[in-house]
Order: sequence, then C-alpha cells, then structure tokens
Amino acid sequence: MAYTYLITGATSDVGTTLISRLLDGAPADTLVLAQGCGDVEKLAPLCQKYPGQVRPFDVDLSDMYKVDAFIRLVEQTAPAPTHFVHLPALPVVNTRFKNFDEERFARDMEIQVHSAVKICRVFVPKMAKAGFGRVLFIQTSYTIGCPPKNTAAYVMAKSAIGGLVKSLAVEYARQGVTVNCVAPSMMETHFLKDTPDLIVQAAAADNPMGRNATPDDVVPAMAFLLSEEARFITGVTLPVTGGSAIV
Repeated sequence: MAYTYLITGATSDVGTTLISRLLDGAPADTLVLAQGCGDVEKLAPLCQKYPGQVRPFDVDLSDMYKVDAFIRLVEQTAPAPTHFVHLPALPVVNTRFKNFDEERFARDMEIQVHSAVKICRVFVPKMAKAGFGRVLFIQTSYTIGCPPKNTAAYVMAKSAIGGLVKSLAVEYARQGVTVNCVAPSMMETHFLKDTPDLIVQAAAADNPMGRNATPDDVVPAMAFLLSEEARFITGVTLPVTGGSAIV
C-alpha cells in the first residue's frame, strides 16, 4: 500500500524532522503533501533530497476560504491521504489573562482547530472507507495536570484539539483509523521565539532530565503512532516530557 502523508505545519522544526524520518528508506511511491505558510522555502532541502516525494503547498490556515481551496486542490491533484499530521500553531505568548488578546486567539483557533476540523471532515471518512488511516496531532504537556501561568490562550486551543482527538478516535476505530496526540514538554524550536529565555531556561532546569525536549526526542514517538505497529492504539495523548508530566 502506497502511503500519502498530509502534513500541515510541515515547515516547522518538528515537521521537517518528521518528513526526513518518514521518507528515509521509504518506498519511492511514498508521498508527503507538505503545507506551510509563507515559508515553504524551508522545504527545499527535503525536495532535493527526496525528489518527487515532497509536494509543498503555501496555504494560510487562518483563512477558511483558503483552507477549502487547499482541500479541493489536494483532492484533485494527489492520492487520498492515508495519514494526516496536524502541527501548526501560533507561537506561545506568555501574558496575563487580563491582557488576553481575543483577536490573536481567534486566529490561532482557526489555524489549530477549525482548519483541522475542515481537513478531517473531508479526509477521515475517505480513510474509513479505505479501511486504513492514521491521524496525529501535536498537543502539549500543559494540558496534563497543572499548566503554567499566563498560557490560557495556548492551553485552550490545545485542549480543543484533545477533544477532537477523543471524538474522532471513538467514531472511526472500527474502520481501521487511529487518531492520537503527542504531548511534548517545552521543546526548543523556533516556536519559542516569543518566549523569554528566562522561562525556557527555567523549564529546562525543572525537567527531571535537566533539559528541554528537541524535535529528535519527539519525532520517534510520532513516527511510531503513525506506523502499522500502533494499529491498536487510538485516542491517546502520549507525553514526551522527560518525566516532567507523568500520567
């Protein structure tokens, strides 16, 4: 069976690391449909390394009309995705709730949640009809136990993702479609560009392993949940935290 991976947020550090992991040694007919927004040039090295196996799409997921057009384009020009991985989010902004930015939160909800709902509504039923599918989201360890202060917008959006995962997992389990999350602790990527260094360093010091996560720590767990070996795992949120969040 030829695999087609639809990866949104593919230009992120996690996205590019995951694409390399999935395509290394993969059959030549394995295809990655890779969405970015204004930064698809980050995919150029992967396009060169895996010629014909990475198709970039420049799409603003905060614009629902563009999301609909993107879905139609995928339907018309590519094989039906066997795997869907949803990674995009606005960078975390640490701010007190009294300064809550409603406009920014609404945009992040469009990017993280509403676009995922639209994409899943089209492609998850197709996976179910084919009798096979893997759906994977990236959540956060902030939704496990007590979240840090001043992260309300981020925690709310990620909690909505968690609800979507559980609902889809229950509905489509009998059709061979698994739906899961990974929940990393603080991960040192470009995503932290708006987070003060003091907060990043404090998170590393508080982690039982004495450091923050990296994409290389998280991507192997993602690859496992996308694999055939994980066929009996669905509806889970897998912490990848170095022990900072234990369930």
